[in-house]
Amino acid sequence: MTGRILLLSMVLVFSCTPTDDGRWKQKLVKADYLHRSIKAITDRIVHDIFSPPVASRIYAYTSVAAYETSRHLNPQYASLVDQLNGLKYMPQPDTSLTYSFELATVEAVLKVGRNLIFSESDLDVFYNNVMTEIRESGMPKDVYKNSIAFGDTVAASVMAWASKDNYKQSRSFPKYTIQSDPATWKPTPPAYMDAVEPSWNKIRPVVLDSAQQFKPQGPVSFSIKKGSDFYKIAEEAYLTGKNLSKEQEEIARFWDCNPFVMNVNGHVMFANKKISPGGHWINITRVACEKVNAGYAQSSEAYVRVALSLLDGFISCWDEKYRSRLIRPESYINQYIDEDWLPLLQTPPFPEHTSGHSTISGSAATALTYVFGDNFAYTDSTEVEFGMTSRSFASFQQAADEASISRLYGGIHYRPALEIGLASGRKIGEYINQKIVTKKP
Repeated sequence: MTGRILLLSMVLVFSCTPTDDGRWKQKLVKADYLHRSIKAITDRIVHDIFSPPVASRIYAYTSVAAYETSRHLNPQYASLVDQLNGLKYMPQPDTSLTYSFELATVEAVLKVGRNLIFSESDLDVFYNNVMTEIRESGMPKDVYKNSIAFGDTVAASVMAWASKDNYKQSRSFPKYTIQSDPATWKPTPPAYMDAVEPSWNKIRPVVLDSAQQFKPQGPVSFSIKKGSDFYKIAEEAYLTGKNLSKEQEEIARFWDCNPFVMNVNGHVMFANKKISPGGHWINITRVACEKVNAGYAQSSEAYVRVALSLLDGFISCWDEKYRSRLIRPESYINQYIDEDWLPLLQTPPFPEHTSGHSTISGSAATALTYVFGDNFAYTDSTEVEFGMTSRSFASFQQAADEASISRLYGGIHYRPALEIGLASGRKIGEYINQKIVTKKP
């Protein structure tokens, strides 16, 4: 009798004790939580109206956090320590503990992202929902606790590194001073905003040696004389804008990505919040990852290579913008060709040369080609949530070409800024591909 009671007691104990049947691992195999977390940060970037350069900085640090955590899922992936400027340390997991590096990756991404945005409470709602989902997947408590702790240490190390990139100091640097020289940039309607990030070239690059390493060719010499080279490129922008096909207009709007668009209704002015150029390419990265069913490590590799190319692309481009300080087509055309002309797209608040979207499209497309190869066909649905349709491309480079020419269709750039910017971006992307090792030989 006593034996039967003991046996029954043991059965009851084991039946009431939670067992790790491994089902939670299957829930985390796909990189869905990583993609959702990056998208949540993108949504906060849009909401908080970060400028394109600042958005690229957010993507760079969150992506490094993702990569340095998820790489432990596959010994083939190498750390970026001593490969990125100023990155000298990254914590390592305790081999005596069990982790979910997928959860640790999500934790690191969201902790870094929270430190870099303004609307923390909104991101907290997403964070709490995701963590509840993961806890309810059946993950053992010790694995959950270890993973959160490791993700937090990676996030802290990334933020310590980020704190030394001169961003905080640049917040107090002098604003751009408008000059009387007719060749130089002036604020444009309707908001006549101050020039954005005139000191962005002082931010520490992540891979480039300096902002000037890939100094692009300067702009065409300014002239108001009819028949001059400069007048011709302005006239091309003018005539293109007046004779847009439906397809050209769709292309321009699809790649607009201007987070500063302002609407004026009488005395009321309000903003249309849009994704940044870098955010558009980050979402293309998600599309590519999901198409090949990439896991956490490969997805993080794709994100970090694209994000590094975005940040350094903007640093290089902004260095040229505030060196040449060139007048925008809208200002030139209104003064010297047609005072009533308006571009299809609203002119962004910074100098013209070179095109930032062309530069970072060239660098991001080159990074994605490195990870996924040439002739990678995909459909880009990034702009659907902003009221547009999807567009399909045969390769990342084809998409970059279209993003670049969209600025001429939109009336916000002259052609040389597009061609020079795109070529410069591709050089930056190629340099990063060659210098940064993510997979061990």
